[in-house]
Amino acid sequence: MIINQKEFYVKDLNYTIRSANKNDAKKVSELRLKIDGESENMDREKGEDFIDPARFAEIIETDTNHAKKLFLVAELDGRLIGYSRCAGNDLKRFIHKAEFGLGVLKDYWGYGIGKNLMKETISWADMNGIKKIVLYGVLETNERGIELYKRLGFEIEGLMKKDRILSDGKYYSTYIMARFNEL
Repeated sequence: MIINQKEFYVKDLNYTIRSANKNDAKKVSELRLKIDGESENMDREKGEDFIDPARFAEIIETDTNHAKKLFLVAELDGRLIGYSRCAGNDLKRFIHKAEFGLGVLKDYWGYGIGKNLMKETISWADMNGIKKIVLYGVLETNERGIELYKRLGFEIEGLMKKDRILSDGKYYSTYIMARFNEL
């Protein structure tokens, strides 16, 4: 699905949040790869589960034409600095919910980019009959993310013990978090 683009001005940074389009595929592929290498909060290490530009073009096209999917990018001066994706389901038993994920370049943390990507997604979900947005695999040490999600109405639904091994060789738990809209 497509949303109207919005401009944001936060701490002297002027950026746009808009729906991704097929022309963004190469930039999204490069952005995801870079973000994966900047933080252990992501599911992947840099280079794992790589999605090339051709595959991203397919994903973006599918999401654009699907009523229960939304792919957004945050753009600054023609450069992508963040993305989010909300993917709903066509199965009748799961039609009410969608899975959500996002990433923002570390240099741009603290400018409300993740928060604004989420707010735009939440607004879209509420207007399109999605009653539950789910975040899987929220790392227990991602305090900033957890607090942001809670401020936006998400709650912890469950704990997956020793769900990930990080670079220090230790196991970490992750949360399943969800936001409900009039269930």
